[in-house]
Amino acid sequence: MPGLDPTFERTPRCPLCADLRTGVFAVAEGRVYHRCAGCLLTFLAPAARPSRAIELATYGQHRNDPGDPRYRAFLARLLDPLLHHLRPGMIGLDFGCGPGPAIRPMLARHRIEMIDYDPLFRPDPAALARRYDFITCSEAIEHFFDAGRELIRLDALLRPGGWLGVMTRMLTDDAGFAHWWYRRDPTHVAFFRRETMVWIARHFRWHASFPEPTVALFHKPGAARQA
Repeated sequence: MPGLDPTFERTPRCPLCADLRTGVFAVAEGRVYHRCAGCLLTFLAPAARPSRAIELATYGQHRNDPGDPRYRAFLARLLDPLLHHLRPGMIGLDFGCGPGPAIRPMLARHRIEMIDYDPLFRPDPAALARRYDFITCSEAIEHFFDAGRELIRLDALLRPGGWLGVMTRMLTDDAGFAHWWYRRDPTHVAFFRRETMVWIARHFRWHASFPEPTVALFHKPGAARQA
């Protein structure tokens, strides 16, 4: 792992844990990425974050067709292990559902209700004014400018006993980061190691498990609502 820049006090505060012990981790294609010494989050320098126009243009190139069996198989990596903990009558939130939500119809077959929310495509304040038995966050957490604030929001939206399912490509190869295809997406601003996910679980007092290399399941302690 590259060492921290000795001038870390002049680098940004970590957007996940707010630690000031951050330093330059990599420079790729003119963009600077920092690494937090506290939670090991790797994040794009705030000044290089994409504009709303770039975000919309990039998302428009994604092929997330709910009718595509390959896309449904991709989402099943998250949903299959999560379904072991769900039951009919539960209500969940698809946080960051994108322009073509697919999780809602997939779970409807199991008589599980899903509410869609996306800050760009479905910015419905009513969706954030209730609590949920579970939350999915599929290929969304890497887009969070302020990961700490968003996770605080998700914790507040999640009922005791609930589940948060996160799917993202986790960073495993520091040496190859600059050439990693996942980094090249201009809307990806935060990159999580498994150790970062463990930090999140410890910070929020959740329990974490990793049923797939790209999936983290978090369980919030407490008595679950009877559906």
